[in-house]
Amino acid sequence: MPTLVLIRHGQSAWNLENRFTGWWDVNLTDQGVEEAKAAGRLLADKGFDFDQCYTSLQTRAIKTLNLALEEMGRLWLPVEKDWALNERHYGGLTGLNKAETAKIHGDEQVQIWRRAFDISPPLGEADSEFDLSKDRRYAGIKIPQTESLKDTIARVQPYWEKKIAPDLKDGKRVLVSAHGNSLRALVKHLSGIPDNEIVSLEIPTGQPIVYELTDDLVATDRYYLSER
Repeated sequence: MPTLVLIRHGQSAWNLENRFTGWWDVNLTDQGVEEAKAAGRLLADKGFDFDQCYTSLQTRAIKTLNLALEEMGRLWLPVEKDWALNERHYGGLTGLNKAETAKIHGDEQVQIWRRAFDISPPLGEADSEFDLSKDRRYAGIKIPQTESLKDTIARVQPYWEKKIAPDLKDGKRVLVSAHGNSLRALVKHLSGIPDNEIVSLEIPTGQPIVYELTDDLVATDRYYLSER
């Protein structure tokens, strides 16, 4: 059977500070580093191995992957990094504390921005400190100004079809290190979760998710490795 494991990056500095992060690049906390290492040890202990790895262009996901692979003795594995696996872009909410934002705009509005399937957060300021237009890693990429979960799925899904799915069909064992919303996009597709349910799916940091798939990539099981 094809082997697919998904892992959300370990706790980041802005996870800890309860801030909207999105495409902004923040590092792992000490706890996040330990979560990533623990994930690698768990994968090794359970006998997992991989042929191809995928991650985003964001430090927290890249570092999580590298730390996990180091624990497995597999830092030499091929890794492809692509913006299609980046976190959802939070637009004008980027950098804001979630609780403080709720005091200003109300809990209901913030919940809509966070969890509505097809409603995007407000646009950011053109001269915002979080403007990524001059970030060299995104040269030639049309950076979104804001994204709903639906928008995120619209960029993750083609990448899955073009890159990840063919590797699995070729028999490669695949590890994906990404973000809460880009992984929601993959889980929604693989598990057939409806639009109104996927928005409430919580994906914890640093916990490997194992998919058991048929040869034609139909999911027969999905579970957290720590629970088996």
